[in-house]
Amino acid sequence: MNSLQNGAFDLSNETTREDFNLLLKALDASISGIILTDNRLPDNPIIYCNKAFEIITGYDRSEIIGHNCRFLQKEDRDQKERAILRDAIKNGKNCVVDIRNYKKDGTFFYNELFMSPIKDENGKVNYFIGVQNDVSLRKKAEQDLRKQQELMEKRVAERTQSLKENEDYLASIVQTVRESLIVLNPEFKVLSVNDHFLKTFKVTTEDTEGRLLYELGNGQWNIPALKELLESILPTNNPVEEFEVEHDFPYIGKKLMILNAHRIELEGQYKDRILIAIEDITDRREIERRKDDFLSIASHELKTPLTTIKGLVQIMQRMVPPGLDEKFSSVLDKTGVYVDRLNNLIAELLDVSRIQTGNIELHKDLFDFDKAVHEAVETIQVATKSHQIKISGSTNENVSADESHIVQVINNLLSNAIKYAPDHKEIDVYLSRVSNFVKLSVKDRGMGIRVEDHKKIFDRFYRVGDIQQRFPGMGIGLYICDQIIKNHGGTLWVESELGQGSVFSFTLPLNKHAA
Repeated sequence: MNSLQNGAFDLSNETTREDFNLLLKALDASISGIILTDNRLPDNPIIYCNKAFEIITGYDRSEIIGHNCRFLQKEDRDQKERAILRDAIKNGKNCVVDIRNYKKDGTFFYNELFMSPIKDENGKVNYFIGVQNDVSLRKKAEQDLRKQQELMEKRVAERTQSLKENEDYLASIVQTVRESLIVLNPEFKVLSVNDHFLKTFKVTTEDTEGRLLYELGNGQWNIPALKELLESILPTNNPVEEFEVEHDFPYIGKKLMILNAHRIELEGQYKDRILIAIEDITDRREIERRKDDFLSIASHELKTPLTTIKGLVQIMQRMVPPGLDEKFSSVLDKTGVYVDRLNNLIAELLDVSRIQTGNIELHKDLFDFDKAVHEAVETIQVATKSHQIKISGSTNENVSADESHIVQVINNLLSNAIKYAPDHKEIDVYLSRVSNFVKLSVKDRGMGIRVEDHKKIFDRFYRVGDIQQRFPGMGIGLYICDQIIKNHGGTLWVESELGQGSVFSFTLPLNKHAA
């Protein structure tokens, strides 16, 4: 939309500006999701989305801008509608498709997409506009109708019997689940609990069933956070997942619990019943805390002696007498290289520790983004003779960010591109501005990454199995990069297929346009 603001309208005119603001308000008032993509940029990225598109997909605007629309299909890539869309984009045609999409939380929905090209005065397609509607209910109704037409009355008895067997079977499963499960009626009275709940919270069936949840254990379950979940959050956000509650129970001690709650909305005898699954993570969180403490302490304790060793090696390098055996100098130089590697590793561990404890410090200031990228590429290029790094595109923007941390991300992406593509010598870096974001992409032609590993590679200490065997490492570089970009309000993602290379991209918001 920025491009339209900058090129298609003269906003210095009062009437035009009012009309344009009215247009924006109208778009945001639409119940249909509306996006604009820039066909002039590589991969036709999204440059504008209205509020309805965010609501329909579950993604925030900062997670949408810069992506190609296909990210909504996730791993579901064999749909024939994708080919129809590609053909329409290639030939600048209108098209209408019903395509399977997935929300941010993984929820599946059918998207009715109307896509049309926007041409300039010369007939060249510069943009595409897409209008989408969630038609899952319509699709479901069509599917239900087909099923009803296929069913015969003679199978009613069979289905009733099957349902009874399934209920018995599910009841058996519920009793063996290693999580505490509670079923409540709409007034929050306990209808049933499983055995794990009884054992964990040291109660009996008589103590629970038919009782108000808050009164269990002589009022032990009168927990403010639990009341907030059931009375304030669940009625408007169904289901609720990963809701953390900490409470000190007088008889069993302090518990840290993760609650998933779901209110049954279907019509019938179970309507408005509430299902709650409780996972006790007290011990797990304590183990994680100890691990983080160890990581922090170990990193700090290693830093001091390593700094001393590095200083001593540098002194020895300066004190080498002339004419000394070259083998000694070579060994000393290699020692310095490995000390630097160990120093970088400890620095990364310290970064992980700061991120985990929420102590990462960002010193934001305006800087020339294009210049910083060029300098980072030049530094990496000087250090490697095996690969050729090519930069194309530009943003021509200053960004408000921590330059040293952003350069750290760029260096990591470039180093990975070199490391994981040893047999392919070309690396492409592309700069662009998409809406009120700057975007950087690093493309290699290396071994690629399986689709199922795309999200996992940004997890702390995660290493893909075959990569771990060929390329040693700890799996924390991309985790640090992802956290740095998130702390700047941007998004880092990867597009890759096994054997086809990888494209790592990130966006950063432009401060002067930030909401």
